[in-house]
Amino acid sequence: MENRKLKKNILAVAVVMAVFFVALMLYTSYISVIEAGSLAKNPLNHRQAAYDENIMRGSILDAHGNVLAEGKASARKYPYGKVAAPVTGYIGSKLGASGVENYAGGDLSGHSPELSMLGPISQLFQSERGADVKLTIDMRVQKAIYDAMKGRKGSAVVLDARTGAVIAMVSLPSYDPSSVEKNWSQLSNDKDSPLLNRAISGLYPPGSTIKPLILDAALRSNAATQNETFKCTGALDVGDGHSIRESHGAVHGKVDLRHALMESCNVTFGTLAMRMEGKGLSEVFDRFGFGRVAEGEISESTQRLPDFAKLSKGETAQIGIGQGSLLVTPLHMALLASAFANDGKVMKPYLIDEVIFPGGATIKKGSPSEWYTATDSASAALVEKWMRDVVTNGTGTRAIVKGANVAGKTGTAENSSGEDHAWFIGSADVDGRRIAFAIIVENGGGGGRMAAPIAKAAIESMMH
Repeated sequence: MENRKLKKNILAVAVVMAVFFVALMLYTSYISVIEAGSLAKNPLNHRQAAYDENIMRGSILDAHGNVLAEGKASARKYPYGKVAAPVTGYIGSKLGASGVENYAGGDLSGHSPELSMLGPISQLFQSERGADVKLTIDMRVQKAIYDAMKGRKGSAVVLDARTGAVIAMVSLPSYDPSSVEKNWSQLSNDKDSPLLNRAISGLYPPGSTIKPLILDAALRSNAATQNETFKCTGALDVGDGHSIRESHGAVHGKVDLRHALMESCNVTFGTLAMRMEGKGLSEVFDRFGFGRVAEGEISESTQRLPDFAKLSKGETAQIGIGQGSLLVTPLHMALLASAFANDGKVMKPYLIDEVIFPGGATIKKGSPSEWYTATDSASAALVEKWMRDVVTNGTGTRAIVKGANVAGKTGTAENSSGEDHAWFIGSADVDGRRIAFAIIVENGGGGGRMAAPIAKAAIESMMH
């Protein structure tokens, strides 16, 4: 009897041990296969950084083959330094990595995510040199914007509207990627936040650059018609003793929608927002992808949207002119401009064009993909046409470039902690491409005066 009970206990222990063994095997497989890629890219993965020391890390290249980063991880060189830092990021043995150095770290170190799924067996396939990563960035445009900003705080994004390829991504102030580890304490405590990539992580009120979206919404919801006129006396009564006023005390008089956009009339767009109310505004912000974020190689911060259903009349009018509780990234404002430049379709932004193994074989290739449809082609064409009028005859004349067919919208966003931010978004046909862009100069004042000339410099840098 006791012998039988002993055998039964041994069997029970064996079953428990077998269950634990299977669970351990499943968990190990999950870590090795499913989570391998994300763990390899984690900037706190010092094991990966230590591994990198033993090989020649691949180079990061721009669209024309210019070297943005090269050499071993411990002696990485960045020929364009601060200009390209928001894109390349940095790598350090103690800090890990950021930017492309982080996201494409497996490819650059010769330990691609695909190989990492093989676990320890992947070591049989390692090379003494990592793969090169070729980006969609054009350093001519990147440097032209950097120089045009003249050290002012802010950022800029330039996209190929038809493909989503990122042509430029500038953020100032910037940092020298080769000395981040040495200067970490100073950089991380700097009140101007040079390590912050403002293009994808900066959150700002969009000011009047949101007006093309409001215009599209009003026309498509029949809240207004193309030929309707509005009387601008310089102020809009929004109830409870409050009003919205025009910039610099302007009085536009009798204006139709086209001229309201050209002159950036707050009275008109505040009125349109109040007509559509929270429900109409919620619908159009959703349609234009606010609430979605770019991920992967471009890790965007989430825009901050109000609870549209709870907005007061005055708060609703404020959203119509890009103020209030609305905060957006420069990247998303470039995507907004791209919708009007690309028949209402927004392409998913991407930064990595090719991953090239030693010997020249391309193992990965970036490709355009449609992300969402923001509006119909007819509405997109009309809004872009009127945005061209903004540049030729309105507030954006400093962005005129002969032969480039520039469309745009200026913005002056009120800032509770200082001088207004200067915005300019838009599109242009240049060098056989249709580009879209968004530029912000922090505390720059008027968008037409400060941001539009930067767009002009970017466009001119692409012309042959």
